[in-house]
Amino acid sequence: MNPILQEKKFELPEGQVIIQDSECMTIKGSIAKTALLLVMLLVAAAYSWTVTNSSINPSSPMWYLMGGVIVGFILAMIITFKPKTAPYLSPIYAVAEGFALGCISAVYNGYAIERAQARGVAVDPNGISSLITGAILLTVITTFVMLILYRTGAIKVNDKFNRILKVALISVLVFYAIGICVALFGGRDGQFYNLFFGNSILAIVINLIIVGIAAFSLMQDFDLIVKGSQMGAPKFMEWYAAFGLMVTLVWLYLEILRLLSRLQSRN
Repeated sequence: MNPILQEKKFELPEGQVIIQDSECMTIKGSIAKTALLLVMLLVAAAYSWTVTNSSINPSSPMWYLMGGVIVGFILAMIITFKPKTAPYLSPIYAVAEGFALGCISAVYNGYAIERAQARGVAVDPNGISSLITGAILLTVITTFVMLILYRTGAIKVNDKFNRILKVALISVLVFYAIGICVALFGGRDGQFYNLFFGNSILAIVINLIIVGIAAFSLMQDFDLIVKGSQMGAPKFMEWYAAFGLMVTLVWLYLEILRLLSRLQSRN
């Protein structure tokens, strides 16, 4: 289950009643705020992308990357435990996340261009590689496919679905934690390091599974937004829902980007 979007957080406190519809969360409002946060994220990402590509000093873009990650993590924790702060902090979070995302994408883009040039393919060294455009396109397509599956009821988001997804997400978190430990203490030559950061078949299969888990998490996010509007959740929960959905979308994009990069490096 998405640790950010949980159904109990959309419930009104005991004894509290919302009388006016204008005080209630709506699907349309959640969509509008999600779009706004994504625009802010993309603007910040475009800026840090430009800085990373044009910087002579390699350490300069790292400030955007590390600052974005640290600030984003702190804000995400605050928003998660204090949903009422979402209207004020989620836009700042979107900008911080955008700074980090732009740097990460630029680094992957640079690797993709280097690999293309090594194969003798003529590419613009300052352009956007097919790796980045492919990751963006696949993220958009996957989002719409999952939305269609949810809206048509082809896949039911019920208790069984949520239980399975919860186990899968916990497994992913454990996998990430082990990967961080391997990166910090395991060295770069061992089999475990190659499993987490290499391009072996097993690493690609695991990456593909994680992409699938992120995609199904979108369906759960859609369902919780719908339920939140049906329960008459407070208006500020639109920002909270938009924040949670954006987190899942960014996660999906990064995993697709990593998957495509691994596949490309095997060619």
